[in-house]
Amino acid sequence: MFGELVKAARIEKKIGLREFCKLASLDASNWSKVERGLLAPPRDEEKLHQIAEILGIEKGSPFFNELMDKAAIAAGIIPKDILSDQEALDSLPLFFRTIRSEKPSPEEIEKIIRIIREGK
Repeated sequence: MFGELVKAARIEKKIGLREFCKLASLDASNWSKVERGLLAPPRDEEKLHQIAEILGIEKGSPFFNELMDKAAIAAGIIPKDILSDQEALDSLPLFFRTIRSEKPSPEEIEKIIRIIREGK
């Protein structure tokens, strides 16, 4: 969950909730709800980048990507890099069926394997 991830990083950096909110120009009461999963995280990419910067998370790092993905999921949106990749976007229905335990066709399995191998 996005909120848990940010809270753990904040605590690891020894940044209190109020101090963090002051640095990020966030309301402490609302942010506490985000950390507890009661409110969705910000959708604004600049705000998410600012949060990552405050926490010392390097842009492009695996942790940064995880943070951004969890923010998108918590906000109920598909990450921009997936939306901009038509082949990956076309594969989402297959992915959804697969995780619902609906059996994909052999052709669909081959397609998803090829996409994974190509790093898309």
